[in-house]
Amino acid sequence: MWDIVLLTDARFLTPVPGNGYIDNVILEDRLLAEALENLGLRVGRTSWDDPKMDWSLTKAVVFRATWDYFDRFEEFMERIALMKERTQLINPHLILEWTLDKHYLRDLHKQGIRIPPTLFIQAGDTKSLAEWVSASGWKECVLKPTMGATARHTFRFKAEEAAQLEDTFQTLIQQEAFMLQEFMESVLTEGEISLVVLGGKVTHAVLKRAKPGDFRVQDDFGGSVHHHIPNQAAIDIAEAALRACPAIGYYARVDLLLDRKGRYCLSELEMIEPELFFRFKDESAAVLAEAIRAAVAP
Repeated sequence: MWDIVLLTDARFLTPVPGNGYIDNVILEDRLLAEALENLGLRVGRTSWDDPKMDWSLTKAVVFRATWDYFDRFEEFMERIALMKERTQLINPHLILEWTLDKHYLRDLHKQGIRIPPTLFIQAGDTKSLAEWVSASGWKECVLKPTMGATARHTFRFKAEEAAQLEDTFQTLIQQEAFMLQEFMESVLTEGEISLVVLGGKVTHAVLKRAKPGDFRVQDDFGGSVHHHIPNQAAIDIAEAALRACPAIGYYARVDLLLDRKGRYCLSELEMIEPELFFRFKDESAAVLAEAIRAAVAP
């Protein structure tokens, strides 16, 4: 029996030599596993879809790099329902379910958390993209699904270019909901700040920058990650966002952008399987390990 099982994507169970992307996944899991083991906990690691795993044989599961879930969403939700009945979920089930859909940004905005100017477009909507863009009044936009990750189906375009995306938009909107957001130019000039919150407090942060000619900061698209020291304004909005959540989370990554007035706004609150950048801050894995131990203590 395990005390803790770290959940990942099956692709990340076997290291691929020379693949820096997967190397980081392996490293981050190892750092957390070692921190948990240092507390006397027995730690395992497997894919979330492991057909042989008896989830009742572990006290808790921690969602780490389950990064293929949005391609197999129904299966993922079925597996979560099964786990929920047999073991403890970290983060809690309510948090996982809530943050699966970026409508949570609307919920947080209603509680006073600043977000980029956003319009939510529900699946099956019959308006044209040009109509939505015209109603927004924005000169440049980003279109992205409310569920997904790694810039899947994400488009940046000028208002006058909306017609060029119309066929694609009409196909996609019949399948899932989307967000239309005003493009924040600061992502090109200042980058995106990611604050890591463990046990309710910001422990460290990184600055993510897009490669020249792109706006996507993910390393999948050539983006780079740098150590960053956040100021108090960034820390305040990150911790306020966590306090506004419907349940307590043990870990989160809070992504911030600067708006046109130079104020931080919340671009994403990742509490399902965020990259937590342990490698950028000594002892940060130990902070999360302590929080997890407290959560599973009898």
